[in-house]
Amino acid sequence: MAEEHNHNHEEENIIWITNEEGKEEAFEILFDFDSEDFDKSYVLYFPAGKSEDEEIEILASSYIQDEEGKQGQLKPVETDEEWDMIEEILATFLADEDEE
Repeated sequence: MAEEHNHNHEEENIIWITNEEGKEEAFEILFDFDSEDFDKSYVLYFPAGKSEDEEIEILASSYIQDEEGKQGQLKPVETDEEWDMIEEILATFLADEDEE
């Protein structure tokens, strides 16, 4: 199921996702990237408003952005190969963050 998301440039790292009950929820973007292997763009995000001490669940989706770059559609990650790539990129990102 495709989910709508949007953001404005005042809150560049926040996306709003409409859940199954029709309620909008804020998520903070951890990072996004493009994959040439799968010819898709991906975004990793987590519920906004969590403190740094709290354990968070990081979510991942592929996405198709509109021409203006302000809205788009989130799509589910479809294959185990995509998940493997995402997990590898996330592990590298987190290792780099730990070094800083």
